[in-house]
Amino acid sequence: MANVDYEDVMTDLKNLMTNSSDFWPADYGHYGPLFIRLAWHNAGSYRTSDGRGGADGARQRFEPERSWADNTNLDKARALLWPIKQKHGLGLSWGDLIVLSGNAAIESMGGPVFGFCGGRVDAADGSESVKLGPTLEQEMLMPCKVNGECEEPLGVSTIGLIYVNPEGHMGNPDPEGSAKDIRDVFGRMNLNDTETVALIGGGHAFGKAHGACPAGPGPSPVEDPTNSWPGLCQTGKGKDTYTSGFELPFTTRPTYWDNEYFHNLINLDWHVHKGPGNKNQWEPRMSNGMDQPTAPSADGTHNQTIGLLTSDVALMWKDEAYKSLVRQFADDMEALDHAFEHAWYKLTTRDMGPSTRCSNADAPPPQPFQYPLPDPPAQLADFDKVRQKIDNLLNIDDGEAIGMFTRLAWQCSSTFRSTDYLGGCNGARIRFSPQKDWSVNINIKNALELLEPIKDQTENLSWADLIVLAGNAALEKAGGEPLVFCGGRTDAPDGMGSEFLFPKITGNSSESLVQLKDYISIMGLTQREFVALNGAGYAVGDSSDCDGLYCRRNSFIGTSTVSSCLSNIFFVTLLSENWEEYTIPSTGKKMYKAAGKDLLMLPTDLMIRFDPVLQAIAQDFAEDNNMFLSEVAAAWTKLSISDRFQGPTGNQCSPP
Repeated sequence: MANVDYEDVMTDLKNLMTNSSDFWPADYGHYGPLFIRLAWHNAGSYRTSDGRGGADGARQRFEPERSWADNTNLDKARALLWPIKQKHGLGLSWGDLIVLSGNAAIESMGGPVFGFCGGRVDAADGSESVKLGPTLEQEMLMPCKVNGECEEPLGVSTIGLIYVNPEGHMGNPDPEGSAKDIRDVFGRMNLNDTETVALIGGGHAFGKAHGACPAGPGPSPVEDPTNSWPGLCQTGKGKDTYTSGFELPFTTRPTYWDNEYFHNLINLDWHVHKGPGNKNQWEPRMSNGMDQPTAPSADGTHNQTIGLLTSDVALMWKDEAYKSLVRQFADDMEALDHAFEHAWYKLTTRDMGPSTRCSNADAPPPQPFQYPLPDPPAQLADFDKVRQKIDNLLNIDDGEAIGMFTRLAWQCSSTFRSTDYLGGCNGARIRFSPQKDWSVNINIKNALELLEPIKDQTENLSWADLIVLAGNAALEKAGGEPLVFCGGRTDAPDGMGSEFLFPKITGNSSESLVQLKDYISIMGLTQREFVALNGAGYAVGDSSDCDGLYCRRNSFIGTSTVSSCLSNIFFVTLLSENWEEYTIPSTGKKMYKAAGKDLLMLPTDLMIRFDPVLQAIAQDFAEDNNMFLSEVAAAWTKLSISDRFQGPTGNQCSPP
């Protein structure tokens, strides 16, 4: 990856833009609109609910994304890119190449590009897209009762589309309903109104939609991988292309960057009609004998009336916020340039995490959506002295601080998502809303207050480093293996970036095994690592007024049961007792109680006993305490440094 010259790649891409191939001719002699669509649809699958989707991984090459209706004919775009990919070798990932193709397309047609963050790592398969749907796994984890009205945590209202149905809500050409869908679904990608309108209008400054006849595109790749989407309208390409089923150019100059799209929305009288593909689309109705505005046809043989989709007309219908932005971008080209280039960069980079993961030195400075942290001080705190002070706290009570510090460090670190590299303890955002207000973080402030004198007395000590070091010290004090501490974390000024990170598993009875395993996957842990860490939370968790996985289980009935010994007691107890459903009278919390004993387990604990894979892991740990302690040490360290990025794949804390 370090050997890739992105400027050379951009040169090759810009040469490709106007080098039309007979197997898939370029509309208007320019592939720019096609590659903007390719990059948009690769990146636009991102969703904030679990961080899945996005351009990183280039999973659009695999099922299920490969065969989504919204990705019809993008196999041709990737085929056009293959010679460039082959030329630049393995160092150039498909993820980077696809985003660069969109950037090159925009620049080659006169549009603004804010910059590029390189370093996407290609996925080996589409397994991480399986939960985007349509699949059985998606239905089990996040079902959609009516396709077209899918709700969060799904990222789209219609599975198989990138954002909304362009024909309107459930195919009804009602712009008012479409505007509601747009705000909802773009919000699931963490895009605000300005970014949304800039992206839709900026994207539709270029190109056309394809629906030459009602026959359709033909079988998708999953249906016929040898002849995917051949097109059932005569030749199936060029003027006979069927992609979305709509047939229209968006503006009169489809390969030039301008704000005509917004002027057309304001100044033309738009009316719905059925296009050649038998779908509802919109055309301008002219008065006083004026001719309809036209663009050259894609093959240059005639002129074609411009048109819009219901999702375009929605921006200038009744929604006042959208209408105001349309007027702004029509009146101020500079404002459109700024909004579009920043929104495009966010769209294509949002799933990359912090800017420290960018591989190229000329990547743009950190943006708000990357939640940048300050640089660490030149001289870090004396961590040996800090550790001594923490040890003093651990020595002066009956062991209660052990549970407080392990829970604090777990709650801070376990927010990490390997899907989009958000969360983790770097930044110590657990001190701020929304994290500090989460029900699962009840009384976390007690641990912070206990550590506060150390923080105040120590120069250049961040809360983030103090929290992780306190967790390490507590585990070691409880009998865990020695842990390597890697300092250099810094503190965020606020809690921004946490709004999507509430733990998906907290031990409640409503949580399922499917959700538990999904939660493990999102954190980037193996099932074995998570089972070990869950066992540690049982053994030395917080002892009273607690919630979540790092609580002593009897604390839920108001019994303060302090433990200062990290051992495999969780697994021994879990596998040796008979468990019965139990409801705590004072709170109604549903748990499991050992028959004839005052021992409690969370519902998620019982999943470890009865799932065959998790049970096998539990049996290993029940039989070998040393094995358990080794696994805890490795998994704890892995989680606590997961957010210490150094380039796309490196870690600041990895051994040289």
